[in-house]
Amino acid sequence: MTAQTRAARLLRWYPRGWRDRYGAEFTELLIADLADRPRCWRRTADVAAAGLLARLSRAGLSGQLLSPVEQVTASLATLGCALAVFLTFGTMVWSQLVIGWQWGPPGNRATAVAVLVMSAAMAVFLALALLAAVPAGWCLARAVTRQPAGRLARPGALAALSAAVLVTGARHVQNGWPGTGGHAWPHQGLIPGGVAAFGWATTLSVSSYWAHPAALLAFPAAEIAWMTVSPAALAGLATGLNMTLRRLGLPAGVLRYQARLGTAAAAVMVVFLAAAACWVFAGAAGPRNLCRAGAIDVLALIMMMLALAAGWQALRRVWAAGPPRDPLAGPCPPAPRS
Repeated sequence: MTAQTRAARLLRWYPRGWRDRYGAEFTELLIADLADRPRCWRRTADVAAAGLLARLSRAGLSGQLLSPVEQVTASLATLGCALAVFLTFGTMVWSQLVIGWQWGPPGNRATAVAVLVMSAAMAVFLALALLAAVPAGWCLARAVTRQPAGRLARPGALAALSAAVLVTGARHVQNGWPGTGGHAWPHQGLIPGGVAAFGWATTLSVSSYWAHPAALLAFPAAEIAWMTVSPAALAGLATGLNMTLRRLGLPAGVLRYQARLGTAAAAVMVVFLAAAACWVFAGAAGPRNLCRAGAIDVLALIMMMLALAAGWQALRRVWAAGPPRDPLAGPCPPAPRS
């Protein structure tokens, strides 16, 4: 392997934007260092650590390499990805409890409270998503009509295609929702069955059945295929929206508005996680043993905690950067001359 090839491989630790700007100069430095020290594990470790730090900075989680507007945009995009991960596992936990809710009253008060609190939190998440989508969609429509949409075409197409696959597949699979046919009881109608069925179908891939192939193969072929495809659709939707937000260049006022909505979403994440943890540690089985927490639910709690930590870190970076200003306005007014 030549020094040029080794330097190119080391350079991959850094994000693309950094490589486009500093890659050529840094490659020359690496080649010269490789000539002096052909084998040095400390150099590799230093490059890897610096590259990961640059990626975290690019994601808006650390470092001071971005302007305030770029910092807020990157941090909000990272918050959106963290929220997507949180909701994927949170919806799985919620839909599992709702299935038990359809069959009968919960086994104890903690489970009942958890179901109601998580259901209310899901409604708030939906409201926040709509509030965030309206100004972002308006800015996207203006950007498409006023300037060439080449930079937005690819991530926008990815998000649209992923959303279409997700909605179409979930609508088809939700017909096999296990909550159908449950016994009626006074408070069964508090949670709409169609919404719960859609959430169950969307997160069907988050299942412990992957560790039990014999039981998994007993599922219908359509469900197995959907369990394989849906994670890619979820990832494509999150990636497409992330890239679109980064490239769109939202105005400063919209960024401040989205930051406030992100703060509210993070607070709701805390409430949702607390309710889910109460259910897991309560240990109630519920009707037909449907509300019994298992290893997959503990894993979901861990993933939600990690997503929440990443989201709060992104929010800290948003508010540490200060309120974003219009870049055309300049950093501050000029001082008067004496």
